[in-house]
Amino acid sequence: MSAELLLNVTPSETRVALIENGVLQELHIERQAKLGLVGNIYVGKVSRVLPGMQAAFVDIGLDKAAFLHASDIVQPDSVAELEGKPAVSKDIRVLVHEGQFLLVQVVKDPLGTKGARLTTDITLPSRYLVFMPGSPHVGVSQRLESDSERQRLKDIVSHYLDDSGGFIVRTAAEGAKEEELAQDAKFLKKLWAKIIKRKQKTRKEGVVYEDLTLTYRILRDFVGTELERVRVDSKLTFQQLTAFCEEFIPHLSPLLEYYPGERPIFDMFDVENEIQRALERKVPLKSGGYLIIDQTEAMTTIDVNTGAFVGHRNLEETIFNTNAEATQAIARQLRLRNLGGIIIIDFIDMQSSEHKKRVFHSLELALARDRAKTNIHGFSALGLVEMTRKRTRESLEHILCSECPVCEGRGSLKTVETVCFEVLREIVRVNRAYAADKFVVYVSPAVKDALTNDEFHNLAELQVFIGKQISIHTEPLYTQEQFDVVMM
Repeated sequence: MSAELLLNVTPSETRVALIENGVLQELHIERQAKLGLVGNIYVGKVSRVLPGMQAAFVDIGLDKAAFLHASDIVQPDSVAELEGKPAVSKDIRVLVHEGQFLLVQVVKDPLGTKGARLTTDITLPSRYLVFMPGSPHVGVSQRLESDSERQRLKDIVSHYLDDSGGFIVRTAAEGAKEEELAQDAKFLKKLWAKIIKRKQKTRKEGVVYEDLTLTYRILRDFVGTELERVRVDSKLTFQQLTAFCEEFIPHLSPLLEYYPGERPIFDMFDVENEIQRALERKVPLKSGGYLIIDQTEAMTTIDVNTGAFVGHRNLEETIFNTNAEATQAIARQLRLRNLGGIIIIDFIDMQSSEHKKRVFHSLELALARDRAKTNIHGFSALGLVEMTRKRTRESLEHILCSECPVCEGRGSLKTVETVCFEVLREIVRVNRAYAADKFVVYVSPAVKDALTNDEFHNLAELQVFIGKQISIHTEPLYTQEQFDVVMM
């Protein structure tokens, strides 16, 4: 499978596209005015403790207070013993108190109305290792399958353990030399020492360490994947990444390539059009079927339909083929749109248990390439597949779109007829409450046309009923649902 990264860099925005076999699979966007917070380390002040939720709100110097759950608070055994508290305690009132200062790390960016999610279990990643302060042991990524290689890496990294902390060996470390691992360990310990020094100097809540920007972070996180090349359309960024790779990720240096073409880099693989399509509810399948994707506050629902696909043999075979094709499209859309949390998939009902097994297995295989952690459950009694996908940043829709000011997120508008009757009821209400000689009504053009239409007799009947004149005026800037009734 061929894969490459396209980096589109401007002074105010960076966009990274992951292309696999010529098709856009992932999109990462970072804007200078709204940089991501995941990985950043802060000195935070506990502003409020919520025993009922077993959580606390922590002020880290942002507009919204961040959220810290009791399960995300790590209390070293030594500290617990000194304070006479059980190390296993997860009662938020025992773990923190209002006004307390904590060293915390962001694990989830602010999403919608929610503040950032925090943890005190701080980790610092590099290309081969993840440093875990205050946890002096060595772990190895489960994706490393070779027992001998796992043991080799564990033996090497064990030499770098001390009181400051331990390490997790990343998948990318497979085959790494001892000198490279030593260099990573030294770098991470030095970085942690700097963070501790900054914390000691800090007298109020605020950031003490910021994670790498998207251009560097994407290379660090994609170490170990089968990339063929990384194209960058900014000369300055290309030079910075070249220097970064030569120092930290030497084997990626030959893959870097400056793209000077006049044609925008994202147009090469139709990325811009794919981004527009990723914002639509309807996703067409090659067979003629389609998906309907609805993203809500609580969950994302995906409905599979046969559409124009009529099949070749029988109905059951047609349904199975549509569902099987949908699994590939669903896996891609989850990555591309970065949909997280609870996801409910409504496949077309299948009678055959064998077909259900094959569709479920196809979905598992399609999601295996997803770098975000997924957890899939089998078909429920209602024929739905429930799954979760880890969410650490906002979805593509939340980054690129805002709530519609006309429908306010409902996704639908009142019909012209409904608004007409609302206008008539409002006139009656105002007439009973106040003394007026006549009424002037300001409405949108579509509503005026309906109210003054010869076939719509209700307005004339109302004038006779209240014995007063009603004149309708157009307000071009009004939305379909807006109107004003003015007494004269």
